[in-house]
Amino acid sequence: MDKKRLPFLSLLSKKKHWHICSRNWGIILFCVLPLFVTSCSVPKHKPIDLGDWDRIEIEQLLDKSEQIQSPGDKIAFISAAFLKTPYRASTLIGSAETAEVFVLRLDGVDCFTFLDYVESLRRATDFDEFKQMLQQIRYRNGQVTFLDRNHFFSAWGNALFAPLRDVTAQVGGGDVRWVEKQLNEKRDGTLYLSGYPVRTQVVAFIPPEVIDKSVLSRLQNGDYIGIYSPYPGLDVSHTGIVIIKRGKVFLRHASSRFFRKKVRDEELLPYLGGKKGLIVYRPITVN
Repeated sequence: MDKKRLPFLSLLSKKKHWHICSRNWGIILFCVLPLFVTSCSVPKHKPIDLGDWDRIEIEQLLDKSEQIQSPGDKIAFISAAFLKTPYRASTLIGSAETAEVFVLRLDGVDCFTFLDYVESLRRATDFDEFKQMLQQIRYRNGQVTFLDRNHFFSAWGNALFAPLRDVTAQVGGGDVRWVEKQLNEKRDGTLYLSGYPVRTQVVAFIPPEVIDKSVLSRLQNGDYIGIYSPYPGLDVSHTGIVIIKRGKVFLRHASSRFFRKKVRDEELLPYLGGKKGLIVYRPITVN
């Protein structure tokens, strides 16, 4: 889902972002609207900005993470380094009218770019490989074009050869539902992302009314989750990472709420509030 992801899509359009979180288009809608939509304006920022990080610190983080065997625990460890990172929408560059540019922005993330960076670091052993992995994860076949960008969470999670598995049905059990989505197509036939084709995607999701402590007990540390969107043309409205600590299940995410605009942990069940369904992708060992 990419902005970079929608009752806010119209709003995001005006602000030029919801990887519809800042995939800027697909998810963004609910990442702000991001998880997932990208700005079409000529960027005024540098496409590479490590913020408070530097190459040495990134490689030190990777060295420490190599000692962690569990894929989920490694994600939890790496993502912790992003806590308190500012929420920043519309950092990706490219549209049907604007040439796509490879962006690596650690000075601020939205809900979708946050996942991009964490998963890329999870697969990397040094800084150069981190950049290579980011390109492979954000774009189909690593081709840096607007049409090849994974704008939608379900495309990202089901990318060819991705070391992720859709475990939504496993977590949800017999209560899981399946729906065929025409991603990017609004109810009236217009598009969320101009110039991007409509793609058919079958999406499994756990409906909100069945999500309880029993369902949450089947989640694992480091699972990637999408907050299911009932809107036509969208798969999720927000994304994050499952973190289990002190016997409780938390959502680690880049929050766009004006008084919490940063990466933070929130207890998952209260966050869902009985109104939000889930899609779950589980990391597996990288070959």
